[in-house]
Amino acid sequence: MNFAQTDRLSVAQPLHAFIEREALPGTGISAAAFWSGLADLVRDFGQRNRQLLEVRDALQSRIDVYHRHRAAESLKISEYEGFLREIGYLLPEIGDFTIRTSNVDDEIAHIAGPQLVVPLSNARYALNAANARWGSLYDALYGTDAISEDGGATRAGPYNPVRGERVMARGRVLLDMAAPLAQGSHRDALAYSVEGGALFVRLRDGACTGLARPAQFVGYRGDPAAPSALLLRNHNLHIEIKIDRASLVGRDDPAGITDIIVEAATTTIMDLEDSVAAGRCGGQGCHLSQLARLGGRYAHCEV
Repeated sequence: MNFAQTDRLSVAQPLHAFIEREALPGTGISAAAFWSGLADLVRDFGQRNRQLLEVRDALQSRIDVYHRHRAAESLKISEYEGFLREIGYLLPEIGDFTIRTSNVDDEIAHIAGPQLVVPLSNARYALNAANARWGSLYDALYGTDAISEDGGATRAGPYNPVRGERVMARGRVLLDMAAPLAQGSHRDALAYSVEGGALFVRLRDGACTGLARPAQFVGYRGDPAAPSALLLRNHNLHIEIKIDRASLVGRDDPAGITDIIVEAATTTIMDLEDSVAAGRCGGQGCHLSQLARLGGRYAHCEV
C-alpha cells in the first residue's frame, strides 16, 4: 500500500484522500490542523493504546483456551462469570458516582435509551440501525412469539383478527404503563381528541378523561377533533399512536388505533471494531451470547 507523508505521520493513501477530499471540506478545519492534531494524539496515546491492545489479546487468548478445553461441556454461567472476573474481563461493581461532561448530545446525556453498534463496512446494517430508532410495536408483537399462537392466534398466512386482537390488548397495556389516564384505562378508549392543547379520551362508560400526567402529551397530526396521530413522551422517549378507522387493523379497534410506534434505539454507533467482530462470530471462541446472559455486565466485548 502507498503512504502519504503528512506532518509527522505516514498515512495510507486511501485514508489520506478520504480525509482531505470528503471528510474535511465544509468543516472549517484545515488539512494541516487535522493532521497535526492527529499526530499529537498518536504521540500522546500511541504507547498506551498498544498496551491496551496487548491486554485485549491476552484476555482473548485465555478466553479461547477456556472454551476449547470445555468444547464438549454445557456452559455453567456462574463458573464462567467467575473465570471472567478472575482474569479481569469482568470488573467489580463500584459505588454510585457523579461525573460532569460538556458538549454531549441529548440522546446520550439525557435520554435513557439503548444504542446500536453496527459495522461501518456494511451499508445495510447501518441503514437498518438508523431506521431502528422508531419501530412498530404491533409488527413486533404480531410477528414474533411475544404473543402466543394458542387458541387460533396463529401468525401464518394473511391477517389473523384473533391474533390482532391480542396485539391490540398488549398495546393498551403498554399505554397504561407508559402514559396512564387520569381515570380508567386505554383499554376502554373509544375516541381520542385534542382540546386546548390537551389530550382527551372518551371511554366506554361515557366518561371523558385525560392523561394522569398531561405534560406527556406533546403533539398530534390531523384534525384535533379526530387526530390521525398522537405523540406522547415518557422518560424522554416517544410513543406515537396512529389512528385510522378505515385501515385493516383500525377498523376492528374501538378507538381506531391502527398501530403504536415506539422510539427505541436513540443513537447508532458505527465503527470498525467490536461490531465487525460480532458480525463474524461463530466459532468455539465466540462468547457473546454467553456474556449477554450475564446481563451485559462486562467491560468490553471481543471475539
